[in-house]
Amino acid sequence: MTSWNFAGKRVLVTGAAGGIGRCVAERFRAEGARVVGLDLAAPNAGGNGNAEAELIALDITDPRQVDEVCGRILGESGSLDILVNAAGVLRLGAAEDLTLDDWQACFGVNVSGAFYLMRRCIPLFKRQRSGVIVNVASNAAHVPRVGMTAYCASKAAMVSLSHCVGLELAPFGVRCNVVSPGSTDTPMLRGMFKNPSDGQRLLAGLPEHFKLGIPLGKLASPEEIADVVLFLASDRSSHVTLQDVVVDGGATLGA
Repeated sequence: MTSWNFAGKRVLVTGAAGGIGRCVAERFRAEGARVVGLDLAAPNAGGNGNAEAELIALDITDPRQVDEVCGRILGESGSLDILVNAAGVLRLGAAEDLTLDDWQACFGVNVSGAFYLMRRCIPLFKRQRSGVIVNVASNAAHVPRVGMTAYCASKAAMVSLSHCVGLELAPFGVRCNVVSPGSTDTPMLRGMFKNPSDGQRLLAGLPEHFKLGIPLGKLASPEEIADVVLFLASDRSSHVTLQDVVVDGGATLGA
């Protein structure tokens, strides 16, 4: 396993209770970082007393909660090295079938939540004249999908938001990049499967949804996505910003 040397780095990760976010948080901790995870599903609000493995309950769609929790975290530490926005939700349905709750949930978590976190952390990054933001979007930001209107639109907005933030922060030496996973073996993806054959159909492609198959012939693992997140957060990518790295086994054929 690659060593990234994050010893002593202060890292904030959203969506840290499960899926890609949890894997990212665990990988940073394994590399010696001091990680605070944020997630609505955190089992122990306020953490468990271990600064190396703190998980705080937070609804990132509520800007007041974000301001309060971030104020407490950043006030205690006085610094932040890395922010990873990995929280995400998926609501399926054609445009005319989506409820307002579906639409607002996708944009609330996938875009607004990331914005609230970045807005709160940016002044600190600017004062430090250092820091890294990695936002987790989706390859769905690059290609349309039948039945994924809200999700695709929200992830495309996340990419554009990230690029704008990255441009604003570049003069301060702060980098902002995006990782766009394809189909990844997480509980969210498994929740979409209605029968055992759905996984193989996903690998082969879903023509009725205008979705290509995966040339590498397998789902991504959360660890494979985390590898790219850690690379973009590390000094090994010190001249990389405003980029969107698609990690989907070739499913978008380079789009």
